Amino acid sequence: MEYRLLPGLTTPDCTIDKVSLRTPLVCPDLGRPVPHLNIPLISAAMQAVSGTRMAIELAKLGGSAVLFCSQTVENEANMVRQVKSYRAGFVDPRTVGPDVTVSEVHGMREELGYTTFPVVDDDRRFLGLLTRNDYDLALHYKLPVRERMMPREKLEVGVEISDLAVAARQLGESHQGVLPIVDRNDRLMHLVFRKDIHDHLDNPNQVLDSKGRLMVLGGINTHDYRERVAALVEAEVDGVVIDSSDGFSMYEGEALSWIAANFPELPLIGGNVITAEGFRYLVEHGAQAVKVGMGGGSICITQEQKGTGRGLATTVLAVAEERDAYFAQTGRYIPVIADGGIETARDVTIALALGADYCMMGRYFARMDESPTEKVIINNRVMKPYWGEGSARARTWRENRYHQTKFVEGVEGFVEFAGKLRDNLEETLSKIKSSMSSCGVKDIRSLHSDAVLEVVSALSIREGQVHDIYLPGNEGLYGERSWGG
Repeated sequence: MEYRLLPGLTTPDCTIDKVSLRTPLVCPDLGRPVPHLNIPLISAAMQAVSGTRMAIELAKLGGSAVLFCSQTVENEANMVRQVKSYRAGFVDPRTVGPDVTVSEVHGMREELGYTTFPVVDDDRRFLGLLTRNDYDLALHYKLPVRERMMPREKLEVGVEISDLAVAARQLGESHQGVLPIVDRNDRLMHLVFRKDIHDHLDNPNQVLDSKGRLMVLGGINTHDYRERVAALVEAEVDGVVIDSSDGFSMYEGEALSWIAANFPELPLIGGNVITAEGFRYLVEHGAQAVKVGMGGGSICITQEQKGTGRGLATTVLAVAEERDAYFAQTGRYIPVIADGGIETARDVTIALALGADYCMMGRYFARMDESPTEKVIINNRVMKPYWGEGSARARTWRENRYHQTKFVEGVEGFVEFAGKLRDNLEETLSKIKSSMSSCGVKDIRSLHSDAVLEVVSALSIREGQVHDIYLPGNEGLYGERSWGG
């Protein structure tokens, strides 16, 4: 079945500029602060989708990437660390003592990639700054840092500033590229870099952790989860997502229970399920959000191979209804994530209107410059490789995930290159907000309660497409697929 949204009354409160796409990552009723997404999109835990570049750029734009678990524990933990090395605003710097030599600091610079080192005493009192412009290694390599640093008294310093806007104003009045922040006892707290302030202003939707670093999620499985979760937590991951084609299993129940018991503060997302019973099972074992969908992805052939699955629209409706019943009974709201076959802004909006809180997408992100695959030319078209985690290409990891190697549950192929994520996402989000405004709602929860959807016929679908006009060179461009129901 195909759905269309009926317009509601658009008021001054729900114009496009006032529509909010902010949504909780996990249950917001846990009695503690939980992460939120500023856009309702996360990228799939797939080798061809969610690498570190994608994770960094998507977090800057308001969403989050789920790093794939079809790799070693060490590799995934290192990917988390790479994303976390991108900080926004207040930086906890690597400090040096005044008696360290310039050559030692230069070695640290080469190893860590830092260019600015605060100089502090044994009590962390701020003494000065040493930057790459303050020394010539050939001339000063034997000198102690104290002889080459810019001393405290010649620097503009902020005292106990916690607001980035305040820091920006003070830094703006100076000629410095960095503002040291100290406490009342002159002990160093943070550094604020001018370039980070500009980056923050350019990315107002970026999602950050409590330390001002970009948010990233880690994919896990039901086999090595004890080792993997511990390593990801040590790397300071912001949440974990169980990557399973069928989450309604005792194996996932055991994994959820163990993680919830051993890492109770860790945001924990379970899935995938397609029934109300599956939703209840995962939540009762510790899931704080639930992914739904089976067999609907563009590279997934589970339904074709096994006959198991369900249309995503029907799935979202059924699970969202159970989510609402659970909320009425317990007061705990469990976000639902629509996963599979979501390609366009229209798909996202329909999924949200049916009851999803945010969407996981694979193909959409695989087309972007930031995905971890290389561009190739096929028939004079720029393409990027794309394959499923259940495909032959992922055979090394498929046996552990699917317990079989006799057949595949995913294919591999190519998707047309779409360019930079930022450029594509801006248009996608604009369409989603415009749809919500037309429905007369200003946020996702209001869309759940107030949206009116209608099942449309094949003739109505045809009518809504470009028709009765010849478009040279665009034959086939406007073909649509139907939402499963």
